[in-house]
Amino acid sequence: MNAKLTSELIKSYQTPAIRHLAWLCQAPQLLRSPITLEPTQYLPPNYPDILKAWDQNAKTAPALLSEPPQRRLGFYFERLYQIMLEDLLGWPILLKNQQIQSNGRTIGELDFVVHNRAEDCIEHHEIAIKFYLGVPEQAGPTLWYGPNARDRLDLKTSRLLEKQSRRTHLPETLALLDEFNITGPLAPRIFMPGYLFYPDARYAATPGYVPAEHLRGRWMYIHNAKVLDTSHWAVLSKPHWIGNWFQAEQPDAAHTLEALERVESKSTPQLFAIMRQERQTGNWLEEDRLFVVPQTWPCAVHRGS
Repeated sequence: MNAKLTSELIKSYQTPAIRHLAWLCQAPQLLRSPITLEPTQYLPPNYPDILKAWDQNAKTAPALLSEPPQRRLGFYFERLYQIMLEDLLGWPILLKNQQIQSNGRTIGELDFVVHNRAEDCIEHHEIAIKFYLGVPEQAGPTLWYGPNARDRLDLKTSRLLEKQSRRTHLPETLALLDEFNITGPLAPRIFMPGYLFYPDARYAATPGYVPAEHLRGRWMYIHNAKVLDTSHWAVLSKPHWIGNWFQAEQPDAAHTLEALERVESKSTPQLFAIMRQERQTGNWLEEDRLFVVPQTWPCAVHRGS
Protein backbone atom coordinates (compact mmCIF):
# COMPACT_ATOMS: atom_id res chain seq x y z
CA MET A 1 0.00 0.00 0.00
CA ASN A 2 1.28 3.48 -0.79
CA ALA A 3 1.27 6.59 1.41
CA LYS A 4 -2.41 7.30 0.99
CA LEU A 5 -5.41 5.25 2.00
CA THR A 6 -8.38 6.13 -0.22
CA SER A 7 -9.44 9.39 -1.78
CA GLU A 8 -12.96 8.65 -0.57
CA LEU A 9 -11.75 8.75 3.02
CA ILE A 10 -9.94 12.04 2.45
CA LYS A 11 -12.98 13.73 0.98
CA SER A 12 -15.64 12.19 3.23
CA TYR A 13 -15.07 14.36 6.29
CA GLN A 14 -14.57 18.09 6.54
CA THR A 15 -13.46 18.17 10.19
CA PRO A 16 -9.70 17.49 10.50
CA ALA A 17 -10.05 15.61 13.81
CA ILE A 18 -12.65 13.28 12.29
CA ARG A 19 -10.40 12.63 9.28
CA HIS A 20 -7.62 11.79 11.73
CA LEU A 21 -9.93 9.48 13.68
CA ALA A 22 -11.08 7.76 10.50
CA TRP A 23 -7.45 7.18 9.56
CA LEU A 24 -6.70 5.73 13.00
CA CYS A 25 -9.59 3.29 12.68
CA GLN A 26 -8.23 1.63 9.54
CA ALA A 27 -4.53 2.48 9.23
CA PRO A 28 -2.17 -0.51 8.84
CA GLN A 29 0.22 -1.04 11.70
CA LEU A 30 4.00 -1.25 11.86
CA LEU A 31 4.12 -4.44 13.91
CA ARG A 32 2.80 -7.92 13.18
CA SER A 33 2.18 -9.75 16.44
CA PRO A 34 -0.49 -12.00 18.00
CA ILE A 35 -1.22 -9.18 20.47
CA THR A 36 -1.64 -6.41 17.89
CA LEU A 37 -5.09 -4.81 18.06
CA GLU A 38 -6.88 -4.50 14.72
CA PRO A 39 -9.81 -2.10 15.29
CA THR A 40 -11.62 -3.15 12.12
CA GLN A 41 -12.25 -6.56 13.73
CA TYR A 42 -14.39 -4.88 16.38
CA LEU A 43 -15.72 -1.61 14.96
CA PRO A 44 -19.44 -1.57 14.08
CA PRO A 45 -20.07 -1.81 10.33
CA ASN A 46 -21.75 1.61 10.36
CA TYR A 47 -18.92 3.49 12.03
CA PRO A 48 -18.28 5.62 8.88
CA ASP A 49 -21.90 6.78 9.16
CA ILE A 50 -21.33 7.68 12.81
CA LEU A 51 -18.29 9.73 11.82
CA LYS A 52 -20.29 11.41 9.06
CA ALA A 53 -23.02 12.38 11.54
CA TRP A 54 -20.40 13.86 13.88
CA ASP A 55 -18.85 15.70 10.95
CA GLN A 56 -22.17 17.24 9.94
CA ASN A 57 -23.29 18.16 13.46
CA ALA A 58 -20.49 18.85 15.95
CA LYS A 59 -23.02 18.91 18.82
CA THR A 60 -23.54 15.16 18.39
CA ALA A 61 -19.79 14.40 18.46
CA PRO A 62 -17.76 13.53 21.56
CA ALA A 63 -16.59 16.68 23.34
CA LEU A 64 -12.94 15.58 23.04
CA LEU A 65 -13.16 15.93 19.25
CA SER A 66 -13.82 19.65 19.47
CA GLU A 67 -10.90 20.40 21.79
CA PRO A 68 -7.80 21.99 20.21
CA PRO A 69 -5.14 19.37 19.43
CA GLN A 70 -2.32 19.11 21.94
CA ARG A 71 1.09 20.34 20.89
CA ARG A 72 2.62 16.89 21.20
CA LEU A 73 1.42 14.43 18.58
CA GLY A 74 1.47 11.51 21.01
CA PHE A 75 -1.00 13.20 23.35
CA TYR A 76 -3.35 14.01 20.47
CA PHE A 77 -3.09 10.42 19.23
CA GLU A 78 -4.02 9.17 22.71
CA ARG A 79 -7.10 11.38 22.66
CA LEU A 80 -8.23 9.96 19.31
CA TYR A 81 -7.63 6.43 20.59
CA GLN A 82 -9.75 7.16 23.65
CA ILE A 83 -12.60 8.35 21.42
CA MET A 84 -12.33 5.21 19.30
CA LEU A 85 -12.48 2.99 22.38
CA GLU A 86 -15.27 4.74 24.24
CA ASP A 87 -17.46 6.25 21.53
CA LEU A 88 -17.06 3.89 18.58
CA LEU A 89 -16.31 0.54 20.22
CA GLY A 90 -18.17 1.22 23.46
CA TRP A 91 -15.34 -0.18 25.57
CA PRO A 92 -15.02 1.44 29.03
CA ILE A 93 -11.57 2.77 29.95
CA LEU A 94 -10.80 1.71 33.51
CA LEU A 95 -7.35 3.32 33.79
CA LYS A 96 -5.43 5.73 31.58
CA ASN A 97 -1.77 6.81 31.83
CA GLN A 98 -1.59 5.16 35.25
CA GLN A 99 1.88 5.43 36.76
CA ILE A 100 3.48 2.41 38.42
CA GLN A 101 5.40 3.20 41.60
CA SER A 102 8.11 1.26 43.40
CA ASN A 103 9.65 2.59 46.61
CA GLY A 104 8.54 6.11 45.78
CA ARG A 105 9.79 6.22 42.22
CA THR A 106 7.99 5.73 38.90
CA ILE A 107 9.07 2.56 37.10
CA GLY A 108 6.57 2.63 34.26
CA GLU A 109 3.10 3.55 33.10
CA LEU A 110 0.04 1.77 31.76
CA ASP A 111 -1.33 3.55 28.69
CA PHE A 112 -4.86 2.13 28.88
CA VAL A 113 -6.65 -0.54 30.89
CA VAL A 114 -9.81 -1.35 28.95
CA HIS A 115 -12.88 -3.57 29.23
CA ASN A 116 -13.10 -5.30 25.84
CA ARG A 117 -16.83 -5.89 25.73
CA ALA A 118 -16.62 -7.92 22.53
CA GLU A 119 -14.67 -10.62 24.36
CA ASP A 120 -15.72 -9.64 27.89
CA CYS A 121 -12.21 -9.34 29.25
CA ILE A 122 -9.97 -6.67 30.78
CA GLU A 123 -7.01 -5.73 28.57
CA HIS A 124 -3.87 -3.64 28.87
CA HIS A 125 -3.27 -1.51 25.75
CA GLU A 126 0.07 0.10 24.87
CA ILE A 127 -0.14 2.51 21.93
CA ALA A 128 2.14 4.65 19.78
CA ILE A 129 2.08 6.41 16.42
CA LYS A 130 5.44 6.24 14.68
CA PHE A 131 7.27 7.56 11.64
CA TYR A 132 10.56 5.87 10.75
CA LEU A 133 13.11 6.58 8.01
CA GLY A 134 15.18 3.69 6.66
CA VAL A 135 18.96 4.13 6.59
CA PRO A 136 20.76 1.34 4.68
CA GLU A 137 23.93 0.22 6.47
CA GLN A 138 27.08 -0.80 4.60
CA ALA A 139 27.42 -3.88 6.78
CA GLY A 140 24.25 -5.02 8.45
CA PRO A 141 20.49 -4.50 8.24
CA THR A 142 18.69 -1.27 7.41
CA LEU A 143 18.14 0.81 10.54
CA TRP A 144 14.85 2.68 10.84
CA TYR A 145 15.16 5.98 12.72
CA GLY A 146 12.56 8.44 13.88
CA PRO A 147 12.89 11.98 12.45
CA ASN A 148 14.77 13.16 15.54
CA ALA A 149 17.01 10.06 15.20
CA ARG A 150 16.81 9.27 18.93
CA ASP A 151 14.16 6.62 18.29
CA ARG A 152 14.56 3.39 16.33
CA LEU A 153 11.95 0.92 15.12
CA ASP A 154 13.80 -2.18 16.29
CA LEU A 155 14.36 -0.75 19.76
CA LYS A 156 10.78 0.46 20.10
CA THR A 157 9.42 -2.90 18.96
CA SER A 158 11.57 -4.73 21.51
CA ARG A 159 10.42 -2.42 24.31
CA LEU A 160 6.79 -2.88 23.36
CA LEU A 161 6.95 -6.68 23.18
CA GLU A 162 9.40 -7.44 25.98
CA LYS A 163 8.76 -4.68 28.50
CA GLN A 164 5.81 -2.34 28.01
CA SER A 165 3.20 -4.98 27.14
CA ARG A 166 4.34 -7.15 30.09
CA ARG A 167 4.05 -4.51 32.79
CA THR A 168 0.94 -6.04 34.35
CA HIS A 169 3.12 -9.02 35.35
CA LEU A 170 5.14 -6.83 37.75
CA PRO A 171 4.32 -7.23 41.46
CA GLU A 172 4.01 -3.45 41.75
CA THR A 173 1.47 -3.37 38.90
CA LEU A 174 -0.51 -6.27 40.31
CA ALA A 175 -0.76 -4.41 43.62
CA LEU A 176 -1.83 -1.25 41.81
CA LEU A 177 -4.52 -3.06 39.84
CA ASP A 178 -5.79 -4.68 43.02
CA GLU A 179 -6.46 -1.18 44.42
CA PHE A 180 -8.95 -0.74 41.58
CA ASN A 181 -10.43 -4.24 42.05
CA ILE A 182 -8.80 -5.45 38.84
CA THR A 183 -7.22 -8.90 38.83
CA GLY A 184 -3.99 -9.12 36.85
CA PRO A 185 -1.95 -9.88 34.91
CA LEU A 186 -4.00 -8.61 31.99
CA ALA A 187 -4.19 -9.62 28.33
CA PRO A 188 -1.82 -7.26 26.48
CA ARG A 189 -2.63 -5.39 23.28
CA ILE A 190 -0.37 -3.23 21.10
CA PHE A 191 -1.55 -0.57 18.66
CA MET A 192 1.16 1.12 16.56
CA PRO A 193 0.13 2.61 13.21
CA GLY A 194 2.44 4.89 11.26
CA TYR A 195 4.64 5.18 8.17
CA LEU A 196 7.96 3.85 6.96
CA PHE A 197 9.87 6.31 4.75
CA TYR A 198 12.19 4.74 2.21
CA PRO A 199 15.39 6.45 0.99
CA ASP A 200 14.86 8.05 -2.38
CA ALA A 201 16.42 5.96 -5.19
CA ARG A 202 18.07 3.54 -2.74
CA TYR A 203 17.14 0.11 -1.45
CA ALA A 204 16.12 -0.32 2.17
CA ALA A 205 15.18 -3.68 3.68
CA THR A 206 11.84 -3.79 5.49
CA PRO A 207 11.95 -5.67 8.82
CA GLY A 208 10.19 -9.00 8.72
CA TYR A 209 7.89 -8.09 11.60
CA VAL A 210 6.41 -5.14 9.67
CA PRO A 211 3.23 -6.08 7.73
CA ALA A 212 3.58 -5.86 3.96
CA GLU A 213 0.60 -3.49 3.72
CA HIS A 214 2.23 -0.80 5.89
CA LEU A 215 2.01 2.83 4.80
CA ARG A 216 5.00 4.16 2.91
CA GLY A 217 6.65 7.45 2.10
CA ARG A 218 10.09 8.61 0.93
CA TRP A 219 12.94 10.62 2.41
CA MET A 220 15.86 12.53 0.94
CA TYR A 221 18.65 14.89 1.97
CA ILE A 222 18.16 18.64 1.70
CA HIS A 223 20.72 19.08 -1.11
CA ASN A 224 18.71 16.68 -3.28
CA ALA A 225 15.40 18.36 -2.46
CA LYS A 226 16.62 21.86 -3.29
CA VAL A 227 17.17 21.04 -6.97
CA LEU A 228 13.64 19.70 -7.46
CA ASP A 229 10.45 21.44 -8.54
CA THR A 230 8.69 21.75 -5.18
CA SER A 231 5.81 23.95 -6.33
CA HIS A 232 3.33 21.09 -5.73
CA TRP A 233 4.57 20.30 -2.21
CA ALA A 234 2.66 21.20 0.95
CA VAL A 235 4.26 21.58 4.37
CA LEU A 236 2.76 19.11 6.86
CA SER A 237 2.68 20.30 10.46
CA LYS A 238 1.48 18.27 13.43
CA PRO A 239 -1.21 17.03 14.01
CA HIS A 240 -1.62 16.65 10.23
CA TRP A 241 1.08 14.01 10.13
CA ILE A 242 -1.92 11.80 10.94
CA GLY A 243 -4.03 10.82 7.99
CA ASN A 244 -4.04 12.14 4.45
CA TRP A 245 -3.84 15.82 3.62
CA PHE A 246 -5.99 17.70 1.16
CA GLN A 247 -6.64 21.38 0.53
CA ALA A 248 -8.78 23.50 -1.75
CA GLU A 249 -6.08 26.00 -2.69
CA GLN A 250 -2.92 25.51 -4.69
CA PRO A 251 0.16 24.67 -2.55
CA ASP A 252 2.09 27.71 -1.34
CA ALA A 253 5.46 27.41 -3.09
CA ALA A 254 7.02 30.17 -0.99
CA HIS A 255 5.98 28.40 2.23
CA THR A 256 7.63 25.22 1.00
CA LEU A 257 10.89 27.02 0.17
CA GLU A 258 10.90 28.62 3.63
CA ALA A 259 10.48 25.19 5.20
CA LEU A 260 13.36 23.80 3.15
CA GLU A 261 15.56 26.67 4.31
CA ARG A 262 14.71 25.79 7.92
CA VAL A 263 15.75 22.18 7.32
CA GLU A 264 19.13 23.46 6.16
CA SER A 265 19.66 26.26 8.68
CA LYS A 266 18.21 24.62 11.80
CA SER A 267 19.03 20.96 10.97
CA THR A 268 15.41 19.95 11.58
CA PRO A 269 13.70 17.28 9.43
CA GLN A 270 10.45 18.39 7.77
CA LEU A 271 7.55 16.36 6.43
CA PHE A 272 5.91 17.36 3.13
CA ALA A 273 2.88 16.10 1.22
CA ILE A 274 3.36 15.72 -2.52
CA MET A 275 0.10 17.03 -3.95
CA ARG A 276 -1.86 16.55 -7.15
CA GLN A 277 -4.93 18.43 -8.31
CA GLU A 278 -8.17 16.52 -8.74
CA ARG A 279 -9.80 17.34 -12.04
CA GLN A 280 -13.40 16.94 -10.90
CA THR A 281 -13.27 19.22 -7.84
CA GLY A 282 -10.08 21.24 -8.25
CA ASN A 283 -8.99 20.16 -4.76
CA TRP A 284 -5.38 19.22 -4.13
CA LEU A 285 -4.90 15.69 -2.74
CA GLU A 286 -1.90 14.06 -1.09
CA GLU A 287 -0.31 11.64 -3.55
CA ASP A 288 2.82 10.82 -1.58
CA ARG A 289 4.67 12.09 1.48
CA LEU A 290 8.30 12.94 1.86
CA PHE A 291 10.67 13.72 4.72
CA VAL A 292 13.52 16.09 3.92
CA VAL A 293 16.43 15.82 6.37
CA PRO A 294 19.63 17.80 6.94
CA GLN A 295 22.92 16.51 5.52
CA THR A 296 24.15 15.44 8.97
CA TRP A 297 21.13 13.25 9.71
CA PRO A 298 21.39 10.78 11.51
CA CYS A 299 25.18 10.87 12.10
CA ALA A 300 24.96 12.26 15.62
CA VAL A 301 23.06 9.19 16.70
CA HIS A 302 25.68 6.85 15.26
CA ARG A 303 28.37 8.70 17.21
CA GLY A 304 26.37 8.68 20.40
CA SER A 305 25.17 5.07 20.32
